[in-house]
Amino acid sequence: MEDLKNKVAVVTGAASGFGRELAILCAAEGMRVVLADIDEAGLKHTHSLLPDGAQALEVRCDVSKQESVDALAQASIARFGAVHLLFNNAGVGTTGPLWSTTLDDWQWVLGINLMGVAHGIRSFVPGMLASGEPCHVVNTASAAGLGAYEGSGVYCASKYGVVAISECLYHELQTHAPHVGVSVLCPAFVNTGIADAEERRPAEFGERNPGAAPYAERARQAIRAGRLSAADIARITLDGVKAGKFYILTHPKIKASIETRMQDILLDRTPTHVAG
Repeated sequence: MEDLKNKVAVVTGAASGFGRELAILCAAEGMRVVLADIDEAGLKHTHSLLPDGAQALEVRCDVSKQESVDALAQASIARFGAVHLLFNNAGVGTTGPLWSTTLDDWQWVLGINLMGVAHGIRSFVPGMLASGEPCHVVNTASAAGLGAYEGSGVYCASKYGVVAISECLYHELQTHAPHVGVSVLCPAFVNTGIADAEERRPAEFGERNPGAAPYAERARQAIRAGRLSAADIARITLDGVKAGKFYILTHPKIKASIETRMQDILLDRTPTHVAG
Protein backbone atom coordinates (compact mmCIF):
# COMPACT_ATOMS: atom_id res chain seq x y z
CA MET A 1 0.00 0.00 0.00
CA GLU A 2 1.86 3.05 -1.24
CA ASP A 3 -0.93 5.61 -1.54
CA LEU A 4 -2.66 6.09 1.81
CA LYS A 5 -4.47 9.37 1.23
CA ASN A 6 -8.25 9.15 1.77
CA LYS A 7 -7.94 5.49 2.80
CA VAL A 8 -9.36 4.26 6.13
CA ALA A 9 -7.22 2.97 9.00
CA VAL A 10 -8.48 1.19 12.12
CA VAL A 11 -6.11 1.23 15.09
CA THR A 12 -6.72 -0.84 18.24
CA GLY A 13 -4.88 0.22 21.37
CA ALA A 14 -5.13 3.79 20.06
CA ALA A 15 -5.35 5.42 23.50
CA SER A 16 -1.58 5.29 24.06
CA GLY A 17 1.78 4.03 22.87
CA PHE A 18 2.21 2.68 19.36
CA GLY A 19 -1.50 2.94 18.68
CA ARG A 20 -1.63 6.65 19.44
CA GLU A 21 1.42 7.39 17.28
CA LEU A 22 0.16 5.21 14.41
CA ALA A 23 -3.15 7.06 14.46
CA ILE A 24 -1.43 10.45 14.39
CA LEU A 25 0.82 9.38 11.54
CA CYS A 26 -2.03 7.86 9.52
CA ALA A 27 -4.05 11.05 9.90
CA ALA A 28 -1.02 13.08 8.81
CA GLU A 29 -0.93 10.92 5.67
CA GLY A 30 -4.47 12.03 4.89
CA MET A 31 -6.16 8.85 6.07
CA ARG A 32 -9.47 8.68 7.87
CA VAL A 33 -8.87 7.01 11.20
CA VAL A 34 -10.90 4.85 13.58
CA LEU A 35 -9.51 4.98 17.11
CA ALA A 36 -10.33 1.93 19.24
CA ASP A 37 -9.51 1.18 22.88
CA ILE A 38 -11.18 0.48 26.21
CA ASP A 39 -9.62 3.68 27.60
CA GLU A 40 -12.12 6.33 26.48
CA ALA A 41 -10.24 9.23 28.08
CA GLY A 42 -7.09 8.13 26.28
CA LEU A 43 -8.99 7.93 23.00
CA LYS A 44 -10.19 11.50 23.40
CA HIS A 45 -6.63 12.63 24.07
CA THR A 46 -5.35 10.81 20.98
CA HIS A 47 -8.14 12.41 18.95
CA SER A 48 -7.07 15.84 20.19
CA LEU A 49 -3.53 15.21 18.90
CA LEU A 50 -4.59 14.48 15.32
CA PRO A 51 -3.85 17.11 12.68
CA ASP A 52 -6.47 19.81 12.14
CA GLY A 53 -9.21 18.66 9.81
CA ALA A 54 -8.52 14.95 10.32
CA GLN A 55 -11.58 12.73 10.04
CA ALA A 56 -11.68 10.33 12.98
CA LEU A 57 -14.08 8.11 14.87
CA GLU A 58 -13.64 7.00 18.48
CA VAL A 59 -14.96 3.55 19.40
CA ARG A 60 -14.72 1.93 22.80
CA CYS A 61 -13.63 -1.63 22.06
CA ASP A 62 -12.53 -4.60 24.14
CA VAL A 63 -10.51 -6.65 21.66
CA SER A 64 -10.70 -9.73 23.89
CA LYS A 65 -14.40 -10.02 22.99
CA GLN A 66 -15.39 -10.96 19.44
CA GLU A 67 -18.70 -9.12 19.65
CA SER A 68 -16.90 -5.89 20.59
CA VAL A 69 -14.54 -6.16 17.60
CA ASP A 70 -17.48 -7.02 15.34
CA ALA A 71 -19.15 -3.82 16.54
CA LEU A 72 -15.94 -1.90 15.81
CA ALA A 73 -15.94 -3.20 12.23
CA GLN A 74 -19.60 -2.31 11.78
CA ALA A 75 -19.08 1.21 13.16
CA SER A 76 -16.05 1.71 10.90
CA ILE A 77 -17.96 0.68 7.77
CA ALA A 78 -21.01 2.71 8.76
CA ARG A 79 -18.92 5.86 9.18
CA PHE A 80 -16.36 5.56 6.38
CA GLY A 81 -17.64 2.84 4.03
CA ALA A 82 -14.49 0.70 3.99
CA VAL A 83 -11.38 -0.32 5.94
CA HIS A 84 -8.08 -0.48 4.09
CA LEU A 85 -5.49 -0.65 6.86
CA LEU A 86 -5.99 -2.58 10.09
CA PHE A 87 -3.60 -2.33 13.02
CA ASN A 88 -4.26 -5.20 15.46
CA ASN A 89 -2.17 -3.39 18.02
CA ALA A 90 -3.77 -3.57 21.48
CA GLY A 91 -1.55 -5.35 23.98
CA VAL A 92 -0.73 -5.89 27.64
CA GLY A 93 2.04 -7.66 29.51
CA THR A 94 2.70 -9.52 32.71
CA THR A 95 5.83 -11.04 34.23
CA GLY A 96 7.01 -13.72 36.62
CA PRO A 97 8.08 -17.37 36.64
CA LEU A 98 5.76 -19.76 34.85
CA TRP A 99 5.27 -22.06 37.84
CA SER A 100 3.59 -19.30 39.83
CA THR A 101 1.67 -17.80 36.91
CA THR A 102 -2.05 -17.61 37.58
CA LEU A 103 -4.87 -18.58 35.26
CA ASP A 104 -5.93 -14.93 35.37
CA ASP A 105 -2.50 -13.96 34.01
CA TRP A 106 -2.93 -16.34 31.09
CA GLN A 107 -6.53 -15.39 30.34
CA TRP A 108 -5.93 -11.64 30.51
CA VAL A 109 -2.79 -11.56 28.34
CA LEU A 110 -3.87 -14.17 25.78
CA GLY A 111 -7.34 -12.64 25.58
CA ILE A 112 -5.95 -9.30 24.44
CA ASN A 113 -2.61 -10.06 22.78
CA LEU A 114 -3.55 -13.23 20.91
CA MET A 115 -7.32 -13.44 20.68
CA GLY A 116 -7.49 -9.70 19.99
CA VAL A 117 -5.55 -10.35 16.79
CA ALA A 118 -7.71 -13.36 15.92
CA HIS A 119 -10.87 -11.31 16.47
CA GLY A 120 -9.54 -8.48 14.32
CA ILE A 121 -8.81 -10.86 11.45
CA ARG A 122 -12.24 -12.46 11.72
CA SER A 123 -14.05 -9.12 11.82
CA PHE A 124 -12.16 -7.17 9.15
CA VAL A 125 -10.43 -9.45 6.66
CA PRO A 126 -13.61 -10.81 5.00
CA GLY A 127 -14.55 -7.26 4.04
CA MET A 128 -11.06 -6.63 2.73
CA LEU A 129 -11.29 -9.78 0.62
CA ALA A 130 -14.63 -8.72 -0.83
CA SER A 131 -13.54 -5.15 -1.60
CA GLY A 132 -10.92 -6.08 -4.16
CA GLU A 133 -9.03 -2.92 -3.17
CA PRO A 134 -5.44 -2.88 -1.89
CA CYS A 135 -5.62 -3.47 1.86
CA HIS A 136 -3.16 -4.35 4.60
CA VAL A 137 -3.18 -5.93 8.07
CA VAL A 138 -0.49 -5.13 10.64
CA ASN A 139 -0.34 -7.38 13.71
CA THR A 140 1.72 -6.11 16.63
CA ALA A 141 3.89 -8.89 18.02
CA SER A 142 7.24 -8.25 19.70
CA ALA A 143 10.86 -9.30 19.83
CA ALA A 144 9.41 -11.55 22.53
CA GLY A 145 7.59 -13.38 19.73
CA LEU A 146 10.94 -14.34 18.20
CA GLY A 147 12.86 -15.33 21.33
CA ALA A 148 12.48 -16.61 24.87
CA TYR A 149 13.15 -14.47 27.91
CA GLU A 150 13.22 -15.38 31.58
CA GLY A 151 10.14 -14.21 33.44
CA SER A 152 8.18 -13.46 30.26
CA GLY A 153 6.63 -16.82 29.47
CA VAL A 154 3.03 -15.66 29.20
CA TYR A 155 3.92 -12.59 27.14
CA CYS A 156 6.26 -14.56 24.88
CA ALA A 157 3.62 -17.23 24.31
CA SER A 158 1.09 -14.60 23.26
CA LYS A 159 3.51 -12.89 20.88
CA TYR A 160 4.81 -16.15 19.38
CA GLY A 161 1.18 -16.84 18.58
CA VAL A 162 0.82 -13.47 16.85
CA VAL A 163 3.88 -14.18 14.69
CA ALA A 164 2.51 -17.61 13.72
CA ILE A 165 -0.95 -16.23 12.97
CA SER A 166 0.59 -13.53 10.80
CA GLU A 167 2.73 -15.98 8.85
CA CYS A 168 -0.22 -18.29 8.23
CA LEU A 169 -2.43 -15.37 7.22
CA TYR A 170 0.24 -14.19 4.78
CA HIS A 171 0.39 -17.59 3.07
CA GLU A 172 -3.39 -17.86 2.91
CA LEU A 173 -3.82 -14.41 1.42
CA GLN A 174 -1.05 -14.96 -1.11
CA THR A 175 -3.05 -17.94 -2.35
CA HIS A 176 -6.55 -16.47 -2.23
CA ALA A 177 -6.32 -12.66 -2.13
CA PRO A 178 -2.92 -11.13 -2.89
CA HIS A 179 -4.46 -7.63 -2.84
CA VAL A 180 -4.47 -7.92 0.99
CA GLY A 181 -1.01 -7.58 2.51
CA VAL A 182 0.21 -8.57 5.96
CA SER A 183 2.97 -7.31 8.25
CA VAL A 184 4.02 -8.42 11.70
CA LEU A 185 5.58 -5.73 13.88
CA CYS A 186 8.28 -7.01 16.25
CA PRO A 187 9.76 -4.17 18.32
CA ALA A 188 12.10 -4.56 21.28
CA PHE A 189 11.97 -2.32 24.35
CA VAL A 190 10.13 0.98 23.79
CA ASN A 191 8.61 3.25 26.43
CA THR A 192 4.94 2.89 25.48
CA GLY A 193 3.33 2.49 28.90
CA ILE A 194 2.88 -1.28 28.55
CA ALA A 195 4.96 -1.76 31.71
CA ASP A 196 2.13 -0.04 33.59
CA ALA A 197 -0.63 -2.13 32.02
CA GLU A 198 -1.06 -4.06 35.27
CA GLU A 199 -2.41 -0.89 36.87
CA ARG A 200 -5.35 -0.99 34.45
CA ARG A 201 -5.91 -4.72 34.74
CA PRO A 202 -9.62 -5.57 35.15
CA ALA A 203 -10.73 -6.84 38.53
CA GLU A 204 -12.07 -10.02 36.93
CA PHE A 205 -8.43 -11.01 36.26
CA GLY A 206 -7.23 -9.94 39.68
CA GLU A 207 -5.20 -12.97 40.77
CA ARG A 208 -1.60 -12.07 39.90
CA ASN A 209 1.69 -13.91 39.82
CA PRO A 210 3.21 -13.55 43.33
CA GLY A 211 6.73 -13.81 41.87
CA ALA A 212 6.34 -10.99 39.35
CA ALA A 213 7.93 -8.02 41.16
CA PRO A 214 11.67 -8.47 40.38
CA TYR A 215 10.94 -9.31 36.74
CA ALA A 216 8.58 -6.37 36.38
CA GLU A 217 11.20 -3.96 37.71
CA ARG A 218 13.81 -5.38 35.34
CA ALA A 219 11.39 -4.87 32.44
CA ARG A 220 10.71 -1.26 33.49
CA GLN A 221 14.42 -0.50 33.55
CA ALA A 222 14.92 -2.01 30.08
CA ILE A 223 11.96 -0.09 28.71
CA ARG A 224 13.21 3.20 30.15
CA ALA A 225 16.59 2.54 28.54
CA GLY A 226 15.07 2.07 25.08
CA ARG A 227 16.42 4.55 22.54
CA LEU A 228 13.53 4.51 20.08
CA SER A 229 10.24 6.25 20.86
CA ALA A 230 6.73 5.08 20.04
CA ALA A 231 6.69 7.73 17.30
CA ASP A 232 9.85 6.22 15.83
CA ILE A 233 8.23 2.78 15.76
CA ALA A 234 5.10 4.20 14.11
CA ARG A 235 7.16 5.78 11.32
CA ILE A 236 9.16 2.58 10.74
CA THR A 237 5.91 0.61 10.68
CA LEU A 238 4.14 2.83 8.17
CA ASP A 239 7.22 2.87 5.97
CA GLY A 240 7.18 -0.93 6.16
CA VAL A 241 3.53 -1.04 5.09
CA LYS A 242 4.25 1.18 2.10
CA ALA A 243 7.16 -1.04 1.14
CA GLY A 244 5.12 -4.22 1.54
CA LYS A 245 7.44 -5.64 4.23
CA PHE A 246 6.23 -8.66 6.17
CA TYR A 247 8.63 -8.74 9.13
CA ILE A 248 9.02 -5.25 10.58
CA LEU A 249 12.00 -5.51 12.93
CA THR A 250 12.46 -2.05 14.38
CA HIS A 251 15.56 -2.95 16.41
CA PRO A 252 18.13 -4.60 14.10
CA LYS A 253 20.21 -5.87 17.04
CA ILE A 254 17.55 -8.51 17.82
CA LYS A 255 18.52 -10.33 14.62
CA ALA A 256 21.57 -11.78 16.37
CA SER A 257 19.46 -13.42 19.07
CA ILE A 258 17.01 -14.71 16.45
CA GLU A 259 19.91 -16.29 14.56
CA THR A 260 21.22 -17.85 17.77
CA ARG A 261 17.83 -19.38 18.47
CA MET A 262 17.62 -20.79 14.94
CA GLN A 263 21.08 -22.30 15.33
CA ASP A 264 20.06 -23.83 18.67
CA ILE A 265 17.23 -25.60 16.85
CA LEU A 266 19.18 -26.61 13.74
CA LEU A 267 22.22 -27.82 15.68
CA ASP A 268 20.16 -29.62 18.32
CA ARG A 269 21.51 -27.45 21.15
CA THR A 270 19.85 -26.52 24.40
CA PRO A 271 18.46 -22.95 24.34
CA THR A 272 21.04 -20.21 24.65
CA HIS A 273 20.22 -17.90 27.55
CA VAL A 274 19.39 -14.37 26.41
CA ALA A 275 19.00 -11.60 28.98
CA GLY A 276 15.56 -10.07 28.86
